[in-house]
Amino acid sequence: MMQRTSNPKLILIEPKAPNLHIFSGMSLPRLGTILLGTIAHKYGWDVSVIIEEQSPVNWEEAYDADLVGISTITSTAPRAFAMADRLRKHDVPVILGGPHVTFLPDEALEHADFVMRGEGEAAFPKFLEAILLGKPFETVPNLSWRGPDGTVTHNEMIPPAVDLDELPQPDFSLVHGRMLKMGGKFVIPIQTSRGCPFDCSFCSVTGMFGRKFRFRSTDNIIQELRQFNSPKNYIFFYDDNFMASPKHARELLDRMAEEKFTFKWSAQVRADLARDEEIVKRMRKAGCHTVFIGFETINPEALEDIRKKTSIDDLRNAADTFRRHGIHVHGMFILGLDSDNAKTVKQTVRFARHHRIGTAQFLILIPLPGTSQFEQLQQEGRIKFTDWSLYDAHHVVYQPKQFSLMSLQRAQINAHRTFYSLSESVKRLAAFKFEEFAIAVYARGLNRNWKRKNKSFLKLLALLGKGKKRGLHIVADVHQIVDLDAPNSKERAA
Repeated sequence: MMQRTSNPKLILIEPKAPNLHIFSGMSLPRLGTILLGTIAHKYGWDVSVIIEEQSPVNWEEAYDADLVGISTITSTAPRAFAMADRLRKHDVPVILGGPHVTFLPDEALEHADFVMRGEGEAAFPKFLEAILLGKPFETVPNLSWRGPDGTVTHNEMIPPAVDLDELPQPDFSLVHGRMLKMGGKFVIPIQTSRGCPFDCSFCSVTGMFGRKFRFRSTDNIIQELRQFNSPKNYIFFYDDNFMASPKHARELLDRMAEEKFTFKWSAQVRADLARDEEIVKRMRKAGCHTVFIGFETINPEALEDIRKKTSIDDLRNAADTFRRHGIHVHGMFILGLDSDNAKTVKQTVRFARHHRIGTAQFLILIPLPGTSQFEQLQQEGRIKFTDWSLYDAHHVVYQPKQFSLMSLQRAQINAHRTFYSLSESVKRLAAFKFEEFAIAVYARGLNRNWKRKNKSFLKLLALLGKGKKRGLHIVADVHQIVDLDAPNSKERAA
């Protein structure tokens, strides 16, 4: 039980990515950390939320905290673990959360005192109460923890929150520094639903949030949106599938149009949404600027393998329909699926160019813990690197079926280089598509900088390829070869 004369101090941290990635120039905070901070603040805690991409950690302040929470995805896990180790050396209790530690809590407990698995909004207040009042940790659902004798306990998980309206609206004032600005506008992240029934083999969403769609009510969403009704703001809907329920979507879109909101917005949607052209029209009327579509691949066999449940006709129709209605399309493609080869990669890039997709990302399949893809590749002995820092979809970490490690890596680099070629960039400028031109310039620069920063990694892939051809078994510690340390390399060693 804590003995303090002032409010207990909680610092929540979202670690910085270890390397350059497609969204390095436009990173957004995940909402989970801010939501938990908002809840803790209502319970009387003095809360600070640090998004390390935007604001560095003040370690002296962190050492004075009563509790530090760190949220991590797979690629930021080494950074999160290093932070936890450093804080615990100063006797600061640390709790880790997020998808990576949800699926690998025992690994996380080598570095932290506690792990919060799954959705934390219902369980976290019970944990805070246990910390403050000295209640037994056995009473805290979703909690994994190590007892004084070293015994690890994984408490029972409770069902995910059903009524999302009961969650508070995130208090962005808790976040250190300013919110992200893009094109002169403040980017506001909002989530209207959770869960996904599609269960694609490469996606960890279902493991984290379940296979059942859960929605906030339209009134609840509109109430939050009214706070940001300004042309100076840009709304990004965080939902993994914003239009999951056509009925819910129509109601929300109509209300947004009735409100005459002055902001523009973007969302992630499935390609098959465009089968209903009426919804696309309503999206445009409600102020939709951009859709992020997971096309994944134009290889029918690969679509079947990953359980995507969309057709090639859906992909073509989506690209053409959204463009026809004046909505920008950002295409998201995965390279290196088992049915992929050099020919299908070229066809994928050709598809994106032919259908005039405005912007696109061509990233390497990442076997994330918590997915069936990870389990399959692990069972087949095809995972080649277990340094989580490499799990950012820019590095090859597994043995593809129809590529060498290096050839898949080159295919990814060349896909971006081809799609964002100088001639294609000039075409965008000549067509007065200034936003697309700016993104093309950014993407070209990112490609160059990534290759320069990862020279050692590329040399390692080449070395492994040569060793395989000669029948040699080469063992390399990627930490010693690749410059993937935290923003301050000394902090990682601290």
